[in-house]
Amino acid sequence: MSFSKDASAGYLANHMARLFFAGLSRRIRPLGLAPAQFMVLLELWEEDGLSQADLVARLDVEQATMANTLARMERDGLIERRPSPTDRRARLICLTAKADALRGPAIAAAQAQNAQALTGLAPEEMAQFLMLMKKVIATMQKTRHAPVPGSEGRAKDE
Repeated sequence: MSFSKDASAGYLANHMARLFFAGLSRRIRPLGLAPAQFMVLLELWEEDGLSQADLVARLDVEQATMANTLARMERDGLIERRPSPTDRRARLICLTAKADALRGPAIAAAQAQNAQALTGLAPEEMAQFLMLMKKVIATMQKTRHAPVPGSEGRAKDE
């Protein structure tokens, strides 16, 4: 059975994601941001006052990862946690003025990274590329909890 990383969508997507991550990191580091924080900010700039559970679901990350990211963001003065008016147990994640002020420069940095990465594509290719990525993501989100063929009962034996 042969495997070629150059013909593997997973390998190539991972490689591309690591390159995007590194480029975005370089561009937003002077703003005092890390890519994980930027992802959270993007969600909160669209809809401020989300719960931690909302952010976990929207960004498709682990609860522990989100908790750590939010703790750093709170320490850095980017967010505040406020009681939910509808659920005594929940706390809402709210942007600070500092985070609001970073919106323009951070989005400009991300746009610059995207433009640099996609500079070799014609506008039609870029549109098709983005559409295909969204399609693959949607497929993987729908099937992420489906059983892996041939793995039934194996986890118990190992």
